[in-house]
Amino acid sequence: DVVETQEHYKSRWRSIWIMYLTMFLSSVGFSIVIMSVWPYLQKIDPTADASFLGWIIASYSIGQMVASPLFGLWSNYRPRREPLVVSTAISVAANCLYAYVHVPHSHNKYYMLTARALVGFGAGNVAVVRSYIAGATSLTERTSAMANTSACQAVGFILGPVFQTCFTLIGEEGITWKLIDLQLNMYTTPVLFGALLGLINIILIFAIFREHRVDDVGRQCKSINFEGEESGDLDQDIEGNIDHVAVVAINFLFFVILFVFAVFETIATPLTMDMYSWTRKEAVFYNGIILSVVGIESVIVFMVVKMLSKKTGERAILHGGLMIVLVGFFILLPWGKKLPNIQWEEIKNNSIPRTTSTEMLMPFWSLQAMQLPSNHTVEPVGCPVTQSWCLNTPMIYLAQYISSDILIGLGYPVCNVMSYTLYSKILGPKPQGVYMGWLTASGSGARILGPVFVSQIYTHLGPRWAFSLICGVVVVSLLLLEIVYKRLIAFSVRYGRIRE
Repeated sequence: DVVETQEHYKSRWRSIWIMYLTMFLSSVGFSIVIMSVWPYLQKIDPTADASFLGWIIASYSIGQMVASPLFGLWSNYRPRREPLVVSTAISVAANCLYAYVHVPHSHNKYYMLTARALVGFGAGNVAVVRSYIAGATSLTERTSAMANTSACQAVGFILGPVFQTCFTLIGEEGITWKLIDLQLNMYTTPVLFGALLGLINIILIFAIFREHRVDDVGRQCKSINFEGEESGDLDQDIEGNIDHVAVVAINFLFFVILFVFAVFETIATPLTMDMYSWTRKEAVFYNGIILSVVGIESVIVFMVVKMLSKKTGERAILHGGLMIVLVGFFILLPWGKKLPNIQWEEIKNNSIPRTTSTEMLMPFWSLQAMQLPSNHTVEPVGCPVTQSWCLNTPMIYLAQYISSDILIGLGYPVCNVMSYTLYSKILGPKPQGVYMGWLTASGSGARILGPVFVSQIYTHLGPRWAFSLICGVVVVSLLLLEIVYKRLIAFSVRYGRIRE
């Protein structure tokens, strides 16, 4: 056996840490402007409505879904530095475009849509990041590395809105640099900050990142992305085929996991406004606190799951995570007899705005700046009578809602990490770029379809149908997991090279 040298070990982990940073910055690029998209859109193009905002938010996931398999394929045959640098450069350029969407005299909303879609396209490098980490870690290191990657992603989602809040101190007008027609205000400064972070990331990729690959027991192997002396000299023949049944199963399970979480974050605002008669401002504020706590909970879970998996194995933890998610949505079903307060005011004055199914396509943070016109001093609250189910469906108590948030915040990160870890182990030493691209694409597709699904079912049929169907989907995924349970094993274990 060829033992890994200390120099190779340090270089390998420095490169992995650069991948952690890339994942973090990719998440920040999504979340750093998400709270200000709606007011900025209204400012630059008054013709844009709430439905167009839904498209702008979805465009990020659409861009990522298209790009992930492409960057993954690229990373299979060329040095990974190439797709990493190109994807990050696209994100930097897209952020700069976003800062200039106010300049054209017309169609500004389409420039913003293009900018956000390109940021999502650049975020397709997530597939490259995860495929590199899978190939640069041994089986014993894999779960910990995947958990760290997901934790960096989660921290990016949490800190993005924090950065945005800090930049609000600049104000809506800010400073104008007339020479290059650049406005530095609370809307443009965050994306320019994101562009600066992207440039720093590119520099670090050139300076520190190196191609490394180790086999399942940690021995140096020659990388398929060969770069001279950066790779080891152990080139092992890869015999055996990937279990494609297991691959498809994990893709489906990952789609379900991202789908139910997208439903969860999308439904938060309309559900709490309908059930607890919260105003828009209250719903944004309280849900912001709740989801921030859930985000912190997720980061803690990412850390704990690394240690737990060594004792129980990834399959058992994935099973447990899905069970927790199932219980979380089961608790959300209306069980009592008390009906929610009805928003009768809507009948008396049709000019008063209400929450529509289109608005439900937007996560809670995108509603932050949607204020009532100044001539309306009282905002109607409660469950709109236009949603017929409000008249006969029991309310979901606040204790149910908070308990569900805690359980889903526990189950989601567990399932997320275990899916990636099992997937990378099933693929084994084979090039993983394209496969990781498809897994990322399935997650992006889930984040697009989840809000559409819940907006339609919840609006027309109510929470009982919406959450019952979600429970049914999770039950189907649990049954699938039981069927393929014995196939979800590492490539090397499957072919008897190492013992499980």
